[in-house]
Amino acid sequence: MAAKGPQRNGFNLLDTDPNPTDRQPADQSATPRDHLPKPVEIRGHDSQFLTGPRARLEELARVLRISTEFIRGFRALHFVGPCVTVFGSARFTEDHRYYQLARDTGKALAEAKLTVMTGGGPGVMEAANRGAKEGGGKSIGCNIELPHEQEPNPYLDKFVEFRYFFVRKVMLVKYSAAFVVCPGGFGTMDEVFETLTLVQTAKIGHFPVVLMGVEFWTPMLDFLRNRMVAQGTIGADDLDLITLTDDPAVAVAAAARAVAGKPPVPKPNPLLAEST
Repeated sequence: MAAKGPQRNGFNLLDTDPNPTDRQPADQSATPRDHLPKPVEIRGHDSQFLTGPRARLEELARVLRISTEFIRGFRALHFVGPCVTVFGSARFTEDHRYYQLARDTGKALAEAKLTVMTGGGPGVMEAANRGAKEGGGKSIGCNIELPHEQEPNPYLDKFVEFRYFFVRKVMLVKYSAAFVVCPGGFGTMDEVFETLTLVQTAKIGHFPVVLMGVEFWTPMLDFLRNRMVAQGTIGADDLDLITLTDDPAVAVAAAARAVAGKPPVPKPNPLLAEST
């Protein structure tokens, strides 16, 4: 794929107005944030987690909650089998081309006997879970509790909900052999780059990261190549960690190669009240 130079749209957030006196007076009846949505009040004590030290007993209670959440996640996902996580935007509707791409990909993964795991919500997540069901495979959802309630999509065999983002991230990496990433927003980008960092730093072994949607992802890859590689902040071979395609078969092949090196799925122990 040929590299393209960065394109500018004629607007630079760092530019200053050379003639501030030429500006029209601002409308005094409106504040600069009038066009933004009102902040959402976060329920419970989770909003205090990253706000510095708290009372010692409160911190201890939080550690116990986190430990409990890890154990609950381990028990729920221990037997999901060869698994691939599909990420992408929750905002795409059924008639969007990326919804259909995720649906086709989920089906292809399921037909290859791979479990499909998503965030369990709408959009790309629903599409991938839906495709997995259509392909006769397992369909898992790992949701995160947010101020805006997110209903699980109707195509899930198992739905696990987490309070803490970092616990959920551990589960999505621990039980997956590959990530398939459809177009998405901040959360999707977060998962992409955190996973690439883990692979780059050898914190996890070979872990394919497949970006689905050539048109959507090409500008980002151009930035990585023309800025990060050019400035030496990443190596040229780091881009080899990413597979870019529009073909679900390419994603399935990458995931299948990764699954081939995984240990067999353990069997449930009735004495621990475990179930698949």
